Amino acid sequence: MPHQESPTHEMPTMISKAPNGVAPTQEEISGILDSIFEAKTSAASVDASYALCDLLLNSVGFRGLQDYGILAQIKKAAADKKSGLRRESAQNLLGALFERFPPKQKISEVVFLLQDTTLVPCAFDALADKGAVVRDAAQYALDALFSNLNAEGLVYGLLPILIAYLAKRTGKWQGTVAAFKLIQKMADKAQMSIGGSKEEADEKDLLREIMGAKLAQLIPLVEAGMHDLKSEVEKQSVTTMTSLTTLLSNDDVAPRIPLLIETMQKPGKETLQKAIHALSQTTFVAIVTSPVLALLTPLLERSLNDRSTAQEVLRQTVVVVENLTKLVHDPVEARTFLPKLQPGIKGVLERASLPEVREMADRAMKVMDKAMSDDAGNVANGVAHVTKVTAADVSKVLEAEIKKAGGLADNSDIAKLTKSYISDMLVEDVNHRQIERVAANVTPYLEHIMKQEGSAATVGEAVQQFYVEEDHRKFGQPVKEDDGEIEIVNTNFSLAYGGMLLLNHTNLRLLKGHRYGLCGRNGAGKSTLMRAISNGKLEGFPSQDELRTCFVEHNQGEDADISILDFVAKDPEIAKEGRERISEVLCEVGFTAGPEGRQSEKVGSLSGGWKMKLALARAMLMKADVLLLDEPTNHLDVANVKWLQEYLKAHTEITSLIVSHDSGFLDEVCTDIYHYEPGKKLAVYKGNLAAFVKQKPEAKSYYTLSDSLVKFKFPPPGILTGVKSQTKAILRMSNCSYTYPGATKPSLHEVSCQLTLSSRTAIIGGNGAGKSTLIKLLTGETIPTSGNVYKHPNLRIGYIKQHALEHVEMHLEKTPNQYLQWRYANGDDREVHMKQTRILSDEDKAQMEKMIDLGDGTGAKRVEAIMGRQKYKKTFQYEIKWVGMLPKYNSQISRETLISLGFNKLIQEFDDHEASREGLGFRELTPTAISQHFEDLGLDPEIANHNEISGLSGGQKVKVVIAGAMWNNPHLLVLDEPTNFLDRDSLGGLAVAIRDYKGGVVMISHNEEFVGALCPEQWHVVAGRVTHKGTMAISADRFEDSRPSSGFNSSVASAATSASASAVNSGAEDNGDLGFKAKKKKKKTKKELKESEVRKRLRHIEWLNSPKGTPHPADTDDES
Repeated sequence: MPHQESPTHEMPTMISKAPNGVAPTQEEISGILDSIFEAKTSAASVDASYALCDLLLNSVGFRGLQDYGILAQIKKAAADKKSGLRRESAQNLLGALFERFPPKQKISEVVFLLQDTTLVPCAFDALADKGAVVRDAAQYALDALFSNLNAEGLVYGLLPILIAYLAKRTGKWQGTVAAFKLIQKMADKAQMSIGGSKEEADEKDLLREIMGAKLAQLIPLVEAGMHDLKSEVEKQSVTTMTSLTTLLSNDDVAPRIPLLIETMQKPGKETLQKAIHALSQTTFVAIVTSPVLALLTPLLERSLNDRSTAQEVLRQTVVVVENLTKLVHDPVEARTFLPKLQPGIKGVLERASLPEVREMADRAMKVMDKAMSDDAGNVANGVAHVTKVTAADVSKVLEAEIKKAGGLADNSDIAKLTKSYISDMLVEDVNHRQIERVAANVTPYLEHIMKQEGSAATVGEAVQQFYVEEDHRKFGQPVKEDDGEIEIVNTNFSLAYGGMLLLNHTNLRLLKGHRYGLCGRNGAGKSTLMRAISNGKLEGFPSQDELRTCFVEHNQGEDADISILDFVAKDPEIAKEGRERISEVLCEVGFTAGPEGRQSEKVGSLSGGWKMKLALARAMLMKADVLLLDEPTNHLDVANVKWLQEYLKAHTEITSLIVSHDSGFLDEVCTDIYHYEPGKKLAVYKGNLAAFVKQKPEAKSYYTLSDSLVKFKFPPPGILTGVKSQTKAILRMSNCSYTYPGATKPSLHEVSCQLTLSSRTAIIGGNGAGKSTLIKLLTGETIPTSGNVYKHPNLRIGYIKQHALEHVEMHLEKTPNQYLQWRYANGDDREVHMKQTRILSDEDKAQMEKMIDLGDGTGAKRVEAIMGRQKYKKTFQYEIKWVGMLPKYNSQISRETLISLGFNKLIQEFDDHEASREGLGFRELTPTAISQHFEDLGLDPEIANHNEISGLSGGQKVKVVIAGAMWNNPHLLVLDEPTNFLDRDSLGGLAVAIRDYKGGVVMISHNEEFVGALCPEQWHVVAGRVTHKGTMAISADRFEDSRPSSGFNSSVASAATSASASAVNSGAEDNGDLGFKAKKKKKKTKKELKESEVRKRLRHIEWLNSPKGTPHPADTDDES
């Protein structure tokens, strides 16, 4: 039962039904109404109300509600101040009508919501009744009505009543709270969720779109409630506003919503400035629609129209308006909201004191005018404008079809209201392309008012077919799927990760032999989708028994100490093939057989590229039907990328799903592109990446390097003591060799090279050639077997490994902000101390125990620690604290002496600490400063401060790693495969940041586009030996912001390749003399000096007597 029972209990009143189809008399209805209103218990009242509903539904239907005066009797009883039972029974009857009528006769919605608009307010007012049972009955009535309305009915039937009720504010505060709760309930019902049918998901999508369009009306109403004197109303308004903001579906604005709500709740100057500042720091990328404009327009309007707004805040406001307007692609939406902002922008243009602000306002005004008037601009932006259907258009079609089907039984007010109601609902179905809902919103409403029985269904089908044809005319015929190819997957699914919905009721259809590229921004869920398929957790995807699926990923957790052949044969699925077949397949991908071949090498000795080839070999042995390739070209050299392309194209029996940020690779291999679309959907496009970009011009970022969407801002490197030339060597390797433990031959042999502050060097070579080993030796990750590495004592290096996630995999439970605080908590970089070159070996510990006699008469002593350092000639001397001795006995010992005594690691540790301290001298290790640092490097502060690293995508983790490496303002940035895991937008941002960085950069990358745009210097590593390639011509035109060329392509590079290394890396400026001698000036005699002075004085006198404006003669000794 919906209510508590009254104290006295009696049997419910039984009503005899009239025969089916026979209208009951007025006396019968009056008798039933009396039994309802005079019932002594809630149960009796409710049962009698149900009986009345059944009687009407089986006879006269909805017409009896007005004809018998039932609704008038309900309102009269609800206002009876003398009888609580009558007030309760009135709400019971209203609830029974709301519960029983709409499911059986949809036209009753028109009666309850359009013909008589006082019924819902009647229930609202009853919520303020002193009797709890009356309040419960009123709540039951409202809940019953809400649950029986579809998305269109909620917005076009119930919502106008709620808006009118809240606008009047004449009711009780309890009714106001209830109205706000119903609006909140509508917004919550529209939210995406996992589970449910596709039909339910489509209805949620429609409700979200329709309600979003109504936000312009709702936000001012709810904002007014946030300032209500009644605390209950204020609290509910804030909750309702929070729910309404979920309708935005805009990832750019979403992180700012709590701040925007706080600004509405506390509309002071300070909160407004904070909100405007936050919006001005937002990079707007997503298309701006009416919900976003509805939320932001009042805020921007307030800032523009307030005469006391500071110039800087005005500037930020104008920037936000311009950025938002550029992304408004619908002129209708622009014409709805932008005229409210135009007077404010015009005022800034006329009154702003700063010329810069006036100039920006002028630019914003032009952008706004264009957005409101130029429909063609949308086509230029890749968004073709489609004329929307209006209620008048739908009404004409509906009238014509009703006439064809025999017409309506009468032309009463209820019939007119019904046609208007249907037209309003169909406008939304058609404009949001949910045509399949049209018939369901026509037939049930006309069913009881058509002349001919069964003709309502004819009208519904005809109207739906009309709009299906219209949809095809506007948007083209849907792609026919009966293409004669073998379908291996066709599933509708939703996907979530870590409490975040990634895909909502979308479709994945795979055809045998097709190669699908999976494209979307970082964090969209590409790798999560592939992992869900691999783990058998994607609903509707065939199991491994039906469809053999293999996930080829960057898995570096293999058993490092067993041979490659044993490692592959260890898998029980693959072992069935036999070792001979396994060896044969390994040979196919480049692993040579035999005792001296690669198959005998340990897995741990493989480079990233060879590990990827090993994963592909395993997939081949598993005879996979579907290959899931996550960044397959990462770590592969050019030759192996070519091999992979040919392999995928040759095996037409294998279907591939590929995530890659290598545009050339996707262009070469893909037959189709799956793209992550707004609304958390997947859409498939026929053809390769180039064909996809033609269909979606906004995806052109896949071909150019641009920071327009994701910006990286690297901190300046700072001063390096003693280095005044950009070309002086700061890191040098001399005759270094390195052999991995257990390997028979060295990975690097007799390598000599150096880097400077101006270096832009790319290290190029095949997989396993020794590139990463070279980097590790340079940075101190590993110690050379022979030779030595010189590093400037104050040099700070930012190092990002090939397997970048190694940096953070031990801190997955921390947020990025906490990780950075941990890493630099002690004033230096903790990760530096974890390097092999910094860990004290047994020999080093024994060295610390040795007694040292400096020959100064104080005897032998034992070193405790280095306390300080100072410049000494061209090197340093260190202050040594001795074990068991007071600080006054500390000694100053030169660097060379300490190295000769074997204290290399002690010196290096102190040098690192000093270098780090110098770099961190301008850094505050506070959450706010760290948050800004992450924002500068492209990671949303909301994610950096609140999301654990374990829940971040691969690309977001790489940004955390880059932020960690750049915190102490390094002089040299070392990047091993920097393009791995980054999407195209982040790749463009990183490229522009490296180009503009003031320090040195050395990188390993197989991405020719990236290297060619940035690195004029290249080192080629072949079979463990390094050869230098001189200055190359960089391809600046690969950057979107580079200056356009003349249009003619020269066949000659702008800088010829030199046979020797450039001066930048030649060491020519380090110690040697200049290769030429300047002409030595002859010293003048006293007489010559005196004559020179006389000539200068005469020139000056001559100038003083010359006409005004004559330039002063040069004061020079050159008399020639």
